[in-house]
Amino acid sequence: MDSISAQSSPIAKLIPDELEAPPLTLRQLAWRRFRRHKLAVFGGITLILLVIYSFGGSLFVSEKYANYTDTTIRLSAPSSEHPFGTDTVGRDCLARTIYGGQISILIGLAAVTIETLLGILVGALAGYYGGLIDNILMRITEAMLNIPELFLLIVMAKNFGGKIPNITFLGREFSGSVIVIIVIIGLTSWMYLARIVRAEFLSITENDFILAARATGTSNFQIIFQHILPNSIAPIVVSATLGVANAILSEAYVSFLGLGVQPPTATWGNMLDQANNYLESAPWLWFFPGSLILLIVLSINFLGDGLRDALDPRSRAV
Repeated sequence: MDSISAQSSPIAKLIPDELEAPPLTLRQLAWRRFRRHKLAVFGGITLILLVIYSFGGSLFVSEKYANYTDTTIRLSAPSSEHPFGTDTVGRDCLARTIYGGQISILIGLAAVTIETLLGILVGALAGYYGGLIDNILMRITEAMLNIPELFLLIVMAKNFGGKIPNITFLGREFSGSVIVIIVIIGLTSWMYLARIVRAEFLSITENDFILAARATGTSNFQIIFQHILPNSIAPIVVSATLGVANAILSEAYVSFLGLGVQPPTATWGNMLDQANNYLESAPWLWFFPGSLILLIVLSINFLGDGLRDALDPRSRAV
């Protein structure tokens, strides 16, 4: 009788697989947290669509067409033939936003690569070795933080922007100012990441597994890059993601002032500069590139917020 009642109880009816389900891995937990962040999912989808628009659009529209001028149709309003209208010299704005988006995104990615490498190097050395090295590197970092980044970017872009000739890469001709903007943004935006990495290294260095690695004779290089850095990757990924948006905005700032990427290379930023005198008479000149900048910056920020929550090891939300 007891065996029959035990078999009919709710506990006995539970599926064994549910009771013995394996625990989720860190990657599965991170993905589950990320999916619950609706704005992050929206940002990720929007970012993918913008990348497809910028790089996939070149399969249907040639760069020659994007740079083709026809003054007979200058400042034409959006139409079926020119969905985004034409600019002051008759170039198709839709085609210009496609190729301008490529440069804006590439500038963001390349600048963040420089920023991330410098930030990791400075932060890792300061946090791991401490002492005199930490003091010197952090004083340099604080000195850089006290210099207005945008002001420094404008001054350096003005002084070096026109001194590098055009370059050809992957069959495309780029203004030499692209390299200048990438290097300047990368060299003036690593400080916050360096402080984040330093804090992570200071925290992880005192853990038992690091002390054990030192006791077994593991080299400092291996400890830094094989033990500590992989455990600090979450804040680095988040910072790098948000850094792409900041780099795109910084390029748009200086290009809007006429000191950024120079023609014939198009970016969303210098398209806004060309629309400066036609804000009311030809609003499509600023509306479309401005909307694309807004969308990509918002999507990257939403994505960064979602990654921060998903990769936070202290998060308990599943």
